[in-house]
Formats: sequence, C-alpha cells, structure tokens
Amino acid sequence: MDTKELLKKVRKIEIKTRRLSDHIFGGEYHSTFKGRGMTFSEVRQYQFGDDVRNIDWNVTARYNEPYIKVFEEERELTMMLMVDVSGSEMFGTEQQFKNEVVTEIAATLAFSATQNNDKIGLILFSDKVELYIPPKKGRSHVLRIIRELIEFEPESKQTNLAEALKFMQNVMKKKAIVFVLSDFIADDYHQTMKIVSGKHDVTGIRVYDKREEEIPNLGLVQMQDEETGELMLVNTSSKKVRLNYGKFYHEKVEYYKESFNKSGAGSIDCRVDESYVKKMLGYFKRRG
Repeated sequence: MDTKELLKKVRKIEIKTRRLSDHIFGGEYHSTFKGRGMTFSEVRQYQFGDDVRNIDWNVTARYNEPYIKVFEEERELTMMLMVDVSGSEMFGTEQQFKNEVVTEIAATLAFSATQNNDKIGLILFSDKVELYIPPKKGRSHVLRIIRELIEFEPESKQTNLAEALKFMQNVMKKKAIVFVLSDFIADDYHQTMKIVSGKHDVTGIRVYDKREEEIPNLGLVQMQDEETGELMLVNTSSKKVRLNYGKFYHEKVEYYKESFNKSGAGSIDCRVDESYVKKMLGYFKRRG
C-alpha cells in the first residue's frame, strides 16, 4: 500500500470513528471506567444545593461565610488495545473482513480514551508479540496506532493469546483498561486470563463472521487453513464433517466465554454484519 492510499484509509477511519467517540462513546467510556478516586481541587463559596459535608470549616471561620471544598476525579487511566493479527482475522463473507471491523472498533475506543485524556497503548499479537507501542496521549499517537492496524504485516499467522497476555502483564505495572480484540479461535489461555484479570480491567471483543459458525453444504470444496497454510479437500455434503466442524467451532466459543466470565472479565460478541456500535454501547451502559 502506497503512502497516499494509506493516509486516505487512515483519514476515512478517523472521520467515522472519531464521530462515534465524540457523540456516543466518549461519555459512556468516561462513566464506565472510573479514575482512581477523587482529589482536592479548590475551595469556593457555598452555593444553594451544595453538600454541607464538603464545607471547609477553617476557611469558613476565616472569612465568616461558608466555603466548600471542590473535588475532581483523578483519572490518568491507561487503555491497552491487544489486537489479534493472526491469519484467521483475514476472513469475511460480508462487506468487511474481520480485521477491518477490529480496526474500526480499536480506533473508536482509542479516540474515546483520548477524549478523556487517557493514555493508549497497542499490542499486536499472533503466536508471539509482533508489535508493542507503549501508552501515550494525543491524536497523532492514535493515528499512528490506526496506521499500524491497517498496514502491519505479521511474521506469523498462528495464535497464542496466553503469550500476549503474559507480555502485557509484564509491561503494564499499573492497572490498565485492557481490550482484547480477536476471534478467539485459541486454546490454553484460561489460567493466564485469570491472573491478568486479577490486576487489570479486561474486556474481550470477539469479532466473527456468520459463515464461521457452520459449513454450508457445497459439495467437494478445497479449503485452506489461514493459520497453518494447509490446503485440504473437504466434502461439505457430509453431515459428519459439518457436525464435527460445528462442534470444534462452538467449543472454542464456549472456552472463550467461560474463560472471560470465570475470570471476572467482560465480553462482547460482534458479528461483522451487525452494528458493533449497538453492542459496545449496550456493554458500556450495563457496566456504567
């Protein structure tokens, strides 16, 4: 992709996702993810309706009229976006590939965090950590993250979520808001998820295509595993083949849901042909 085309794509995503974060997600994000507490800001004269418990009696005695203490939320939060860039993300039978929807969701979250003056970091992972961008603030930083999400080419096509979670745990010493964006066709991350969720506020966003849920009856079809590169001839007219695939897929989904729920982490399911806006807004409102 040449620079001109890349910038055009970045700008297109910025316009769409920034509008969403400005008008919809910014306030919901703020009310869902609280700061570390309230810190003293200033004193001002008492006004009708103020909480009398906040009266500063020393200042009140000095000026012989009531003054109250004003507190503000101490935010300084950090959002970490963990994005799966394995081969299975390059799939889509509707208008968009899964990785394109993931990019839009990640950008919307990043702009929502920026609107609330929070830091944003990025981890791109396959079966290893492919790229780490440390958390920073600002629009230019978010645009860099979007650029990487659009044009990054991973070295591996396979998936190891546990390794990515361990890496994140090591680099993030303080509590962070963590969004894991993946199709979660992965194994053996339950225990790691439990440890990570004990320290960080974790939400899994599963992005999937409806054609992944079951194989249609199309006769003899050549298929390729995007993660291993293996080519195989599959008899989709066989009921046993379709049932075995369905069982395999739904076991992965159940493992994801169980791992996140039992760890106390949140989870959102977003199908590529459905509105991720409604799904995410519903999740923020339930949590807020």
